[in-house]
Amino acid sequence: MSPAPADNRAPKRVLVLGATGMVGRAWRGLLISHGIEHRALARPEFDLLNPETIEAIDFDGFDLVVNAAAWTDVDGAEADPEGASQANGASVRRIAERCDDAGATLVHYSTDYIFDGTHNGPIPVDLDPDPINAYGKSKLDGERAIAATGCDSIVIRTSWVYAPWGKNFVRTIAKLAGERETLRVVSDQTGRPTSAEHLARSSLALAMTGARGVWHATDSGACSWFEFAREIVSLVGSACAVEPCTSEEFPRPAKRPTNSVLDIAPTETLLGPLTPWQLALADVVRRMTID
Repeated sequence: MSPAPADNRAPKRVLVLGATGMVGRAWRGLLISHGIEHRALARPEFDLLNPETIEAIDFDGFDLVVNAAAWTDVDGAEADPEGASQANGASVRRIAERCDDAGATLVHYSTDYIFDGTHNGPIPVDLDPDPINAYGKSKLDGERAIAATGCDSIVIRTSWVYAPWGKNFVRTIAKLAGERETLRVVSDQTGRPTSAEHLARSSLALAMTGARGVWHATDSGACSWFEFAREIVSLVGSACAVEPCTSEEFPRPAKRPTNSVLDIAPTETLLGPLTPWQLALADVVRRMTID
């Protein structure tokens, strides 16, 4: 993380990779609202598991490249760590090299899962990473690959991302709340929920200040998955009961960190207060539809 000069200049032309995912779609909407010229790519034209598609992209002429694509299947990474490493590590390195060759700034997303979850309190940017699952290891590979290339970059660690669209925790809980009388959700994992739209806005704001290096960006406040689910159910007006359980009662292939609360104080010092997660969630729930 480096000091940011106050130049506040918007990028002239942006390349968005992973344009149909939650964060990529949020970026597209943001760039349209700002009138910023951009190109948006998604599979099959751009695929992290197909290196040839990265080579086929013309990076020249873009001053900002947003890599909103990733292998995000945490449990799936346990079964296929090589695939996760290819997508989140080796392909990210090549994207960074291509950005460096083109003179473009890379915005790349990393995760709270690069930490082991044992830190007491909000996790500072400079805490030594120690991932406890294959997904976290693959994302750390990506961070280190970018650093090794020396490209101009902003690496943004975030957590618990959701949106009015796509597959995510908020939409899943909202749907289940309309189908079940009771939901059991783990209460011993704590983190910061993050609206994809707010994440895109914070990311663009960081880029416009000239910030570089590694930053943490989420919505503000913290909660457990149980508390998050209870708020979702309340907002959708369901009578479904939400009950707490432990991680041991809900085993998953990949171990999850107990504490995922990232320290966002440096980001708030630069950008101002970030939106409380309850307000962001209420806005998303108000606008989303469940099939």
